Amino acid sequence: MTETAELLKKIKEQKPLIHHITNWVTIYDCANIVRAIGALPVMAHAKEEAADMSKIASALVLNIGTLTNELIEAMKIAGKAANKKGIPIVLDAVGVGATKLRDDKALELLKELKINIIKGNASEIAKLAGEKAETKGVEATKVEANLIEVAKKLANDKKAVVVLTGAEDIITNGSDIYICKNGHDMMGKFVGTGCMAASVIASFAAIEKDYAKAAASALVVFGIAGELASRNSTGPGSYKQSFYDEIFNLDETDIHDMEKLEKKTTTKKEPTEEKKPEEKSEEEPKVEEKPSEEKPKEEPKPKVKEAPKAEEKEEKEEIKEEPKAEEKKDEKSE
Repeated sequence: MTETAELLKKIKEQKPLIHHITNWVTIYDCANIVRAIGALPVMAHAKEEAADMSKIASALVLNIGTLTNELIEAMKIAGKAANKKGIPIVLDAVGVGATKLRDDKALELLKELKINIIKGNASEIAKLAGEKAETKGVEATKVEANLIEVAKKLANDKKAVVVLTGAEDIITNGSDIYICKNGHDMMGKFVGTGCMAASVIASFAAIEKDYAKAAASALVVFGIAGELASRNSTGPGSYKQSFYDEIFNLDETDIHDMEKLEKKTTTKKEPTEEKKPEEKSEEEPKVEEKPSEEKPKEEPKPKVKEAPKAEEKEEKEEIKEEPKAEEKKDEKSE
């Protein structure tokens, strides 16, 4: 059984509760996709109960797709309770790069809460990483920078797992990089797949502490269901219905045969690179010692050496005589 299949089996067995403060447009879809993979969804937005719900949940999803200031306050309350309990928080940065309010509030959440997984499309992630990027409503626009490097930068800056979704999904914790190639073009033909993906990621993170692995496995499952759904649909409506059925019925064989996940580990070469200069610095003193040994050999001249010896004897004799007089003075002073 593959790791992805094992994690999906765990979700069905443990049935983790996934607390959502999410997008009003896709809230129904998010609840249903969580239920379809075997987890339990709950949508609790009120400030008065946000903390209590997080206390009994196994993961928290914060989706700013239809944000308001009041909703952000509820997110902070729920997030602080989740941090205290130690459950993962997934931030879906919907629309970051489109308006100043979204940019500011997303950064505010990242500053005040410990976010474990940051999810977004190319322009949303690039904007959070400080790159020049604009989002067209909630749709990604072209980003000139290297997307893997952008994702790694944000992951290292925020000490979180970053999920950058697209034709090929990029998942990284700053060192490990997963590239998920599962999915289908039809997944972008109806509204809500991005939000649903965040809910599936949270479900996997609820039962797997390696959040990069959890997110990668979630997107494999999500993508395979998308590929299978395309076989029995004629348009967005039938595709969406088929998508739920396929992810619900997904089995170990489907995952084993269809998984397209690559893992790259960027070994941190900094320590090894630092050792080399240190070794050189140890050798440098040896090089400096050689000239100091050679100089005495070149400089000595017999005449110069003999002269000081004679002088030294005279000086010593003078010194011997002078102290006698000084010693007497000392005796007198005593």
